Amino acid sequence: MEKMHSAEEFRKHAHRMVDWIADFYQEIEKYPVKSQVQPGEIYNQLPPSAPEQGEPMEQIFADFQKIILPGVTHWQSPNFYAYFPANASFPSMLGEMLMSALGAQCMIWETSPAAAELEEKVMLWLRDILGLPKAFSGVIQDTASTATLCAMLTAREKKTTSESNEKGIQHLKKMRVYCSAETHSSVEKGVKIMGLGRENLVKIPVDEAQRMRTDLLKLAIEKDLKDDYQPLCVVAALGTTGTLAFDDLDEIAVICKAFDIWLHVDAAYAGSAFILPEYQHYLQGIEGVDSFVFNPHKWLMTHFDCSAYFVRDPEALVNTFSILPEYLKTSSRGKVNDYRDWGIPLGRRFRALKVWFVLRSFGINGLQETIKQHISLTEELGALIRQQSDFVLKVQRMNLLAFYYQPQDILGQKQLNDINQQLMEQLNASGKLYLTHTKVDGRFLIRMVIGQSSVARNHVMESWKIIQDTARKIHTP
Repeated sequence: MEKMHSAEEFRKHAHRMVDWIADFYQEIEKYPVKSQVQPGEIYNQLPPSAPEQGEPMEQIFADFQKIILPGVTHWQSPNFYAYFPANASFPSMLGEMLMSALGAQCMIWETSPAAAELEEKVMLWLRDILGLPKAFSGVIQDTASTATLCAMLTAREKKTTSESNEKGIQHLKKMRVYCSAETHSSVEKGVKIMGLGRENLVKIPVDEAQRMRTDLLKLAIEKDLKDDYQPLCVVAALGTTGTLAFDDLDEIAVICKAFDIWLHVDAAYAGSAFILPEYQHYLQGIEGVDSFVFNPHKWLMTHFDCSAYFVRDPEALVNTFSILPEYLKTSSRGKVNDYRDWGIPLGRRFRALKVWFVLRSFGINGLQETIKQHISLTEELGALIRQQSDFVLKVQRMNLLAFYYQPQDILGQKQLNDINQQLMEQLNASGKLYLTHTKVDGRFLIRMVIGQSSVARNHVMESWKIIQDTARKIHTP
């Protein structure tokens, strides 16, 4: 056992696995993008109990390749166009490797000063790269779902002057949160977790561009005040999950200021594009925002998980989450950022390390060029889709396309929806590419996001050919 876990044994197996990883990335296009296994297939290959004695690493790694790998959907494949990407890069991976090697638990400054101070610095870098106000302070959360929950909890504590943390919310006015009907489901989940109840999430209808209707937002707030509710927080989306729609931040900020409501911005995916000056116009009104989140782990070449959360009033954030038991008291408190007070978990990973590696390795210019390339490929494919009489391009924003196949002899929406769902399922079952869908006005749209780290023009053109060929085999007029 001692030999198995020695530094020399680690060196031997680590070299082998690094070689495998390099080969894997070179050959990733050979794997089915979406895992082709059936439910239970992986589970049934695993023994009913853990081994009594340790097993050789050669056997463990062999089983990884034989049993586990077939059940992996390859998010790093250049033919992955589903959901939003979870981008990775070699610089980020090297940062992750060192983070794992250090094995640091970075809950407070004392437990790893470098982790706290590097996080403070890279968050300033990210803030400035995106063109966010200098008044913002940042912290790395695991996901945007957690960041949005933090925002709503902070809004609650600030509104109730910490009374809800001390006494609970049972005796307080019912508090309301507002978002568009297209906002991410994490808002609804957060409202449930924080005890407000799903019925106190007010989903505002959207306009023809899938943006929150600010006139209806204002009316909803006024009605709630009349009915003795307490408006608490508005969540604005800069890049919705379904169609990358952008709410009018400027108009929403004016409303929130007038009614003294916390304004949180969910820019989880599209926020990375704000490193391009030509997209920063979407940030008009940002001076009236209380908190903002985007995910470098989606479109900024950084491994999951890494969510950048910015807040205008860090004191309010810390007051919401700070608890100081005796064992966490240190002489440095008050002189440094103890990031365990800036969010929900006590324990924290050294996530800033991989962000630092990415920013230094790519540079701002390299990251800008990568995002520009994805948007350019999307524009080229959008033009090709428009040229086809039997395809309809419904949405094109940044690097997202949403379209449907429409044979000339099919007019009914239900039949068209069925055909397009069948088309998407057949494409995914082929293993050659992976797509997901959304619905707009009841119409089933195939969603294609061109943002994977290594995607190139040849991948997009070949995927478009496969889409057309498969569609016309399903139904030819």
